[in-house]
Amino acid sequence: MGIKSFQGARKTVKKEFDAPILVEDYMTKKLVTFSPDQSILEVMEQFAKNHISGGPVLDNNGFLVGIISEADCMKQISESRYFNQPILDKSVERFMTKGVETIPHDTSIFDAAGIFVKHNRRRLPVMKNDVLVGQISRKDIVIAALKLSGHNYK
Repeated sequence: MGIKSFQGARKTVKKEFDAPILVEDYMTKKLVTFSPDQSILEVMEQFAKNHISGGPVLDNNGFLVGIISEADCMKQISESRYFNQPILDKSVERFMTKGVETIPHDTSIFDAAGIFVKHNRRRLPVMKNDVLVGQISRKDIVIAALKLSGHNYK
């Protein structure tokens, strides 16, 4: 005769995690923004002060019109030396990247990773209803992947 269990019927519980996997869950929301009429010198000072390498450029109405990066500033520094001109008098509008690629807030981090690979960008502005709501970087995607490595997602 077999041994009977006196514990009763056991519940089988399957663990599933509702891990956050959207860009909006990992994006930076408090952004340092710039205006098209700011000087490149002011931008470089903000980069150094805030330990950032780029940021969105917004017009007077708060709409995204471009992105300025350290690479854009390098162009200015190079041109200034070549033409023997001061850095101070140049505006962001002249050197920023226009026609910026953006990403919707509800994109998965997996799709975002593919976009970063395909377009070779360091950062992407995050949009919701045509309004800038944040910025996601390659580093943010890597951090998200590390946080999700122990989860099962649906």
